[in-house]
Amino acid sequence: MKLKHLSLSVMMMGASAAVMASGYHFGTQSVSAQSTANASAAEAADASTIFYNAAGMTKLEGTNFSGALNLVMPSVKYSNASATYPTAALTATNSTVQGVKSGTITDDLIAVPHLYATHKLNDQITVGLGIYVPFASSTEYERNSVLRYNLNATSLKTIDINPTIAFKLNEQHSVAVGVIAQHAEASLRQYANFGYALAGGNAALPGSVAGNGAADGFADVDGEDWGFGYNLAWMWDINEAARIGVNYRSQVEHTLKGTAKWAKPAAGYTALNAAGFKDSEDASVAIDTPESLSVHGMYKLNPKVNLFGDITWTKHSRFDRARLIYGNAKTGQGDTTYLFPAWEDTYKVSLGGSYQYSDDLQLRAGVAYDKSPVPNDNYRLATMPDNDRTWLSFGGKYNLSKVASVDFAYSYIFIKDAKANVNGTCSFQGVSQCVSSQTRGTADYKSSAQIVGVQYNHRF
Repeated sequence: MKLKHLSLSVMMMGASAAVMASGYHFGTQSVSAQSTANASAAEAADASTIFYNAAGMTKLEGTNFSGALNLVMPSVKYSNASATYPTAALTATNSTVQGVKSGTITDDLIAVPHLYATHKLNDQITVGLGIYVPFASSTEYERNSVLRYNLNATSLKTIDINPTIAFKLNEQHSVAVGVIAQHAEASLRQYANFGYALAGGNAALPGSVAGNGAADGFADVDGEDWGFGYNLAWMWDINEAARIGVNYRSQVEHTLKGTAKWAKPAAGYTALNAAGFKDSEDASVAIDTPESLSVHGMYKLNPKVNLFGDITWTKHSRFDRARLIYGNAKTGQGDTTYLFPAWEDTYKVSLGGSYQYSDDLQLRAGVAYDKSPVPNDNYRLATMPDNDRTWLSFGGKYNLSKVASVDFAYSYIFIKDAKANVNGTCSFQGVSQCVSSQTRGTADYKSSAQIVGVQYNHRF
């Protein structure tokens, strides 16, 4: 049993329970878009169009700046949790894992900023730069949770730097292309059942403790990486009332490299070191974030009312496996671990609208349905009890002057109740490739989230 082999790949797979879109996307990169449940990608009303459809930059005159701040208030609670140690690998009969069976794994207030700027060089060319957060989350179980051997705490922070250029082909058509540089930082904590090995389950160790759960150790792991991708966009003004657009964001390839630092039980510290369980080891994992394709439209019903719609497809099925490579492979302590999340491609459908209440105040609202990539309970991660969700959003835009405005928005995200059947045992081509202490667990989850956003826009 590979007690010490810790899955760094879970950083990317499971560190996003608080993420507000399906899979591990944050869900909104603009407050003006958030107020319509992200239905208004074809609007191109401010510099944040860089993210949703960069071809819309050609609609903006002069130099434009948009700075947004989202305050995210997630709630993910678990109950009815239980776990067992494995049968054949550890004992003749299953042993129940002892510990806390219910609690809250995330309820922290998360502040997420986004910055955008565009500049019109001439009638045909506009350049822009977006700096935004596509993923941001934090989850943590109690240290004595019955699910501690799967994953106990996670944190994920990413930032994208996205220079883009747009070309106005004629009065009806515009296109854009950009480069995405994405930096990811992740950390996790996972427990290991050293008690079994120290009680005689490993021939290299003396029998010095009582067994399962009697001498837990844990690892704190940190990793980071830069990855690169691109975005493409097209916008078509069909007539004065109707507009459609297409936006493509490529996959971003990451090789996260990190260090696992182990805290080992005092009773077996010397024996574990002698058996090759080091205090620190390197680890790396190659993983891709998925590409997405969005088709969106806008229709001016009358001078006061605009209608918006968006359909976004995301290739989550690209995330079919993760291969973890350990530094201790050099010394024969192990080499690779495979995980198989088996995610499916997803879609999100958003509808929204705006109403010009007065010369300075515009009211906005929207609703969206976001499909989860998790195929069933057996593939749901304990740190990411992801499920289908529904967005309800409303907000507005207020003109402070002829060149300055403020967007504000509130969203409530209803997340379908979920159950996770967590299997710590795994294999690749019939060979055991275990990433934890091989425990099996289950728990029920109730999740929801609220997002408050404010955005300042200025034209120079």
